[in-house]
Amino acid sequence: MSTGLIFGLTGLAVFIIGLCGALILVDPLRRLLALKLCSVGASFMLIVAAWNAPPATPDPVPHALVITGIVVMISATAVALALIRRLHTLEQEQND
Repeated sequence: MSTGLIFGLTGLAVFIIGLCGALILVDPLRRLLALKLCSVGASFMLIVAAWNAPPATPDPVPHALVITGIVVMISATAVALALIRRLHTLEQEQND
């Protein structure tokens, strides 16, 4: 079993765990964290796909996609956290 295969299967496992959490969990914060885990698994698989043996240069396109994905995920996480906080505040106001 090669190292790339092990890392690829690990990324796939992390993605599946995050996907199951996003589909099963009810709490919005936990669901957001599960989606974050999904993105980490997908990024991990992209990095593994771009890896080449040391004399060859790695493919730069998957690395650029991963960096762009990190930036987009941070922004999306910030917006989602703000929405979750606002939703929590509205629920507390309705209960009072």
